[in-house]
Amino acid sequence: MNAIELKNVTKKYKGFSLDNLTLTLPSGCIMGLIGENGAGKSTTIKSILGIIRPDSGEIRLFGKESTADLKNDIGVVLDEVGLPQEFNIREIQAVMRNTFSNWQDDIFDDYIRRFKLPEKKPFKSFSKGMKMKMGIAIALSHDAKLLILDEPTSGLDPIVRDEIVDIFNDFTRDENHSILISSHIVSDLEKICDYIAFLHEGKLMLCEEKDILFEKYGFIQTTEDMLNELDKSAIIGKKVTKYGVEALIERDRIPQSFEVKPITIEELFVFMVKEEK
Repeated sequence: MNAIELKNVTKKYKGFSLDNLTLTLPSGCIMGLIGENGAGKSTTIKSILGIIRPDSGEIRLFGKESTADLKNDIGVVLDEVGLPQEFNIREIQAVMRNTFSNWQDDIFDDYIRRFKLPEKKPFKSFSKGMKMKMGIAIALSHDAKLLILDEPTSGLDPIVRDEIVDIFNDFTRDENHSILISSHIVSDLEKICDYIAFLHEGKLMLCEEKDILFEKYGFIQTTEDMLNELDKSAIIGKKVTKYGVEALIERDRIPQSFEVKPITIEELFVFMVKEEK
């Protein structure tokens, strides 16, 4: 079964449109949602969660159209963690205990200790990084099968980010667990994601298995004249420097005489967006 299925999802605003978005997240996998500010990542996530209603299209979670009875199965961390500002951790814990029928105090307590969060301070006094840790602790403490995360490592230092990435990896060792995660820190997504989805100006540029992207695309350094001799459809984007031309290409569509260098997901996205513009 697929954890998430979107088919032709469209949402129009003044000056922006999420345009016929279709993607699928299989159970047991992690999908990274990448795009610049305003690309449509938050609109996509809020549509999946039912926070906003798309103008058209279909959304299914675990094969169901409605999320009303899936509260316990979905752990959510949004960019702004919406919790009672005056409450401390134990007061918030009491609220969550009465919110989720599958709430697990022992797991929550373990994350609070692990993240070194202050139990007596009000939530409003937390730094952004502490608030994100709190949101992650809650999302992982009610036996969720799907995590939907909007910038969950934002505001965290590299050591803590690495720990969070390990936690997400552990979560999906269970083949019934899945994660949809958006982040500007593409290096984090590159470490953990099975699938990568690129959004640009409300359109899905590609959605593919991460390993296939690495196999399919690469960089070459050459001259302008030699580049012009190649099949133009094999060239995704290029950058001209005083030393020559650096081009993003499809590996299997250029001669084997070229030395092809590996790409990162961030480089792939940047080149594709520049070429689109």
